[in-house]
Amino acid sequence: MGQKRTVVLTSLTRLELEKGYQTGKKSAFRKGCHIILLKADGRISKDIGKIVGMHEISVNNWLNRYEAEGILGLHTKPGRGRKPILDTHTDKEIIKKEVQKERQRLKKAKEILENKLQKKFSESTLKRFLKSITADINGLD
Repeated sequence: MGQKRTVVLTSLTRLELEKGYQTGKKSAFRKGCHIILLKADGRISKDIGKIVGMHEISVNNWLNRYEAEGILGLHTKPGRGRKPILDTHTDKEIIKKEVQKERQRLKKAKEILENKLQKKFSESTLKRFLKSITADINGLD
């Protein structure tokens, strides 16, 4: 049997973790906060794993991240996941110009953009991109 790991929290750190657990934007961050709080209450990793629905090794990985980086280590690092097909920095102006030309025919604008940008994407990808740049322009982000 392995060594029992403990986490000692200050009252300020506990409040910060509780706030993250209750109001964090990402579910992974909330789950990480929950794990650390349960561990600070003296529970063993196997029990925590049953509570949060993961293996005890994963629980210990969260503990390692917390011990190495603190609460910031519980956030998902940038660069994870699939990279976007359309980039706001390089493609935004070209897309806006073509969509304005073909305002009533998005399918036609998509075909023109695929040729100009040398990228394949779906019509729904284009719609999501347009929605995101509209939100940026209107300050909704």
